[in-house]
Amino acid sequence: MKLAREKALPIIMAALGEDVGGGDITSGAIFEKDMIVLADIVAKEECVLCGVDVAKWVFTVLDERIIFRSIYNDGAVVKKGKKIASIKGSLKNILTCERTALNFLSRLSGVSTLTAEFVKKAKKTKIFDTRKTLPGLRILEKYAVRVAGGCNHRMGLWDQILIKDNHLALCSIEDAIKRAKDKHYKNIEVEVDNLKDFRKAMDSGADIIMLDNMSVEDIRKAVKLRCSMLDARCSMLDARCSMPELEASGGINLDNVAKIAKTGVDRISIGALTHSAPAVDFSLEIIP
Repeated sequence: MKLAREKALPIIMAALGEDVGGGDITSGAIFEKDMIVLADIVAKEECVLCGVDVAKWVFTVLDERIIFRSIYNDGAVVKKGKKIASIKGSLKNILTCERTALNFLSRLSGVSTLTAEFVKKAKKTKIFDTRKTLPGLRILEKYAVRVAGGCNHRMGLWDQILIKDNHLALCSIEDAIKRAKDKHYKNIEVEVDNLKDFRKAMDSGADIIMLDNMSVEDIRKAVKLRCSMLDARCSMLDARCSMPELEASGGINLDNVAKIAKTGVDRISIGALTHSAPAVDFSLEIIP
């Protein structure tokens, strides 16, 4: 589950350009002569680490002579105070890259750490992310979800059909699903917020049904209803019928995710994995 360098580089270059601009004028003013130094990156709180390679590429894209040695890999649980990487190279270039590298580590480790908490509480039920990501960072944030054992929902509008409430404001569930099937799309997902619309989605052949902001009791009813509707349909056809996946979404947090997982849904999607993950604190320390 490696992150492709070529996909991360445009994001890294944009971040460096934003922070460095015309150059680090503070380091340039204080240090007339450059020097080779050693530095450590230290975790200042316990976390599920993510972004080690991204941090490395920040330094090496600016100065390929910098030596970056990681001590832990992405996905490792790192204790507070542990050194995660050592760096050797130009003082000025290390200082120039410091904040950008730490920002990536902080953000991605925050997403992985929060995702790991949800995955642990949901047990066998799959945890999915959403498109509620920071602009420009989606590839990295969704990678951070995978590092912690979560799953990626669609990457964007281009890779999966998801019929939402604003589509259904102008089109019925039945017509929307039929039109998508007529264009030969697979894994068609539709969002519903009540059991009446759930039945319509089932009858129309949705592949995935998102139970949006439904109560735990209604989610349980939907799970049971799926079984009973399929039993009746298969009995009539005297054949095995495919079962749509059920996805709970909306208002899900660490306090209620375990209860929702126990309803029998197949998956749970949580926007908070990326839009509300607290940053993890890291520091870069020059060794005198």
